[in-house]
Amino acid sequence: MRSFRTYLSVAAVALAVSLAGCSSAATSSTSSSTSSSSTAGSTSDSAQTVTAATIEADTHFDSDDLTWDPASEVAVSLADGGSKVTSSASTGVVVDGNTVTISAAGTYRLSGSLSDGQIVVAAGDSDTVRIILDGVELGNSTGSPFSVKSADEAIVYLEDGSSNTLTDATSYAEQGEDAPNAALFSMADLTIAGPGSLTVNGNYNDGIVSKDGLVMASGKVTVDAKDDGIRGKDYTVLLDGAYQVTAGGDGVKADNETDANRGWLLVSGGSLTVTAGDDGVKAFNTLSITGGTVTVAESEEGLEAQHIAVSGGDVTVTSNDDGVNASGGSSNSADSGAGTGPGAMGGGGGGDMGGGETVGDYTVDVSGGTLTINSQGDGLDSNGNATISGGTVVVNGPTNDGNGALDVNGELTVTGGTVAAAGSAGMAVTPGTSSTQSGMQVTFNSSVAAGTPVHIVDPSGTVVASFVTTKTTASLVFSSSAISEGQTYTVYTGGKADAKAGLTTGSIDGADKQGTVTAGQYTQAQGPGGGGGRR
Repeated sequence: MRSFRTYLSVAAVALAVSLAGCSSAATSSTSSSTSSSSTAGSTSDSAQTVTAATIEADTHFDSDDLTWDPASEVAVSLADGGSKVTSSASTGVVVDGNTVTISAAGTYRLSGSLSDGQIVVAAGDSDTVRIILDGVELGNSTGSPFSVKSADEAIVYLEDGSSNTLTDATSYAEQGEDAPNAALFSMADLTIAGPGSLTVNGNYNDGIVSKDGLVMASGKVTVDAKDDGIRGKDYTVLLDGAYQVTAGGDGVKADNETDANRGWLLVSGGSLTVTAGDDGVKAFNTLSITGGTVTVAESEEGLEAQHIAVSGGDVTVTSNDDGVNASGGSSNSADSGAGTGPGAMGGGGGGDMGGGETVGDYTVDVSGGTLTINSQGDGLDSNGNATISGGTVVVNGPTNDGNGALDVNGELTVTGGTVAAAGSAGMAVTPGTSSTQSGMQVTFNSSVAAGTPVHIVDPSGTVVASFVTTKTTASLVFSSSAISEGQTYTVYTGGKADAKAGLTTGSIDGADKQGTVTAGQYTQAQGPGGGGGRR
């Protein structure tokens, strides 16, 4: 775990989202629609529900902007040394060599290619500029091929059936605080939508950047960036679409660190796959996932923000360090603390406190969906408190005793859902005294090999849970509605399982009995931390 100085309280940043029915528009040649997820979500400290209408009021996004009159389009044909306006001549477009500058509000349909050119938007501060990419390939040898220098909002619409590519230079001639640093760069609010596809090659620094708000409403977008893949400042929102991000730095992020209620990130639908050299999905403030599919295939830290809320969707995280980290700051510092080795069956780490450190204004809140973590560092880590009230959380945590599958500085409160957290035993954290759903803690006499089924059997002989390890495992913390407080359960390893990893169904035919565990009895922590909770 790692700390960072924060200026925002939970009350200031708590976000609950319910999005529904955002439709994209018909264009001159096609009719297409896009809808966002309708799953609701909330952080642990907020009962507020934000409707789609409120989202449109609180951000720049307006679904009406994805509807326009085809007769109003200005068509621009791109070609090296021969770009021109081919229909609906407009004083809002100026062609100067291989630079096309748009200076007025309106709808502009671009097609063709520039091997070394640039699209520049330099409109008024109250102008909405809509640019339709209809088979566009842009390259630039000295900077960004697509730069929004000024506008109220820029909309990049991907025409149905079109493939579009933006590739920037490896070094930029223009430098400075507000100079472009991405293949698709905007100083204004930016929306990307439409059913077509866009490939962004960020050879210099980032792939897609908005220095204001960023909404990805739909589309098939592939980003390969030297540093960050997709970055909004005030907020980054994924409503729908399919996004494939490969980044040397962070995958997808929102990074406003100074303005209250800004620096938040929301995924409400679609699919996102991230391979990152640093953090996978990151927000300075609040990171909310209410729907869709999020896969962090590679990262240092998978999900990171001051407050992390998962209320829907299917989230899978693989990380070299922490999987889910309610904290912030640099991910280059390693966690400290060492625990002792595994204990006897039924014993092991436990209790309310994970690392014996200060309880900060950080939260993890899982109320729905599925969250699967495979981490080398801590699995689910909060420098404050954590709450699990619904959904399914599966942690394949660390094998070293300096980290834990669950690591919570404050209290881990479990009131619902299903939790299966496997990993090392030295810093195992269990549900705290505020939990209303019972669970159990198993510390094996000897480590369980990867791929081995672990079965929990009730007194009647019924298998109430089967879990297949993906790594060598010394400890398992399990909680679900199937576990009754005070009841004694028998733990087996081996036997049969109906899946190769994670929670599944199975049988104890041919399994080895390991011992018994009493639900709700958590022992004193072996690593740094407080005493055991009991529920």
